[in-house]
Amino acid sequence: LHIAILASILSLIIYWTIRDRYRVRNLNGKHVFITGCDTGLGNSLAKWLNKKGFCVIAACATEKGSQELQSCSSLSLKTVNLNLADSNSIARAVVFVTEHTAGKGLFGLVSNTEGTAPVGPTDWLRIEDFHSVLDVSLLGLIEITLKLLPLLKKAEGRVVNLINAQGLMAFVGGGYSLSKWGMEAFSDTLRIEMQHFGVKVSIVEHGFFKAEEVNSGIIEKYLFKLWNRLTPEIRNSYGEKYLVE
Repeated sequence: LHIAILASILSLIIYWTIRDRYRVRNLNGKHVFITGCDTGLGNSLAKWLNKKGFCVIAACATEKGSQELQSCSSLSLKTVNLNLADSNSIARAVVFVTEHTAGKGLFGLVSNTEGTAPVGPTDWLRIEDFHSVLDVSLLGLIEITLKLLPLLKKAEGRVVNLINAQGLMAFVGGGYSLSKWGMEAFSDTLRIEMQHFGVKVSIVEHGFFKAEEVNSGIIEKYLFKLWNRLTPEIRNSYGEKYLVE
């Protein structure tokens, strides 16, 4: 029994020693850029990292989101407007980050996008429905990552891509699952390529948080919108009962 207790204590000491080796120290002056900070996980993460002492640059899609975040954070937290579907907006955000990191490079990039995506049976959808999701949740995140890589390489920083694990289960048509699988593949490739530069690339697969729970009413409303624009041929092939059930 005594040997078992001593072995357990020794294991804990080894664990704590190894864990402490990977703990980030001297947080002041380390800049972290986070996308999708209006609400939900991105918003909570920006506030938490700010309290920890990081210099947080939070990207918000709305002025309301930006003001709310600044009102409950320290002066070291900065916000910038970002529309991931707009290359010009991405370019302006990159300039903002470059100026505020002041030659130090970027310690961390956290990519986060959530929201209710257009979903429904595949043949109910148009190519624009796929673009509305992929242009933001996949191509937009890839574009801003590419443009920030020089700053990340300079600081030997890290990229953390937050991916809702439920999006990896392809149970419905639309661009949502495509965007999540795409970010997985992009992250895996980037991780291998950036090892040479000391840049770490991680994926955090999470579930739904309370602040990000799916609004079934919005999804139902969108499904009826899709149904009403279908051609009679497609609508008849499914039948009225399909929509009700």
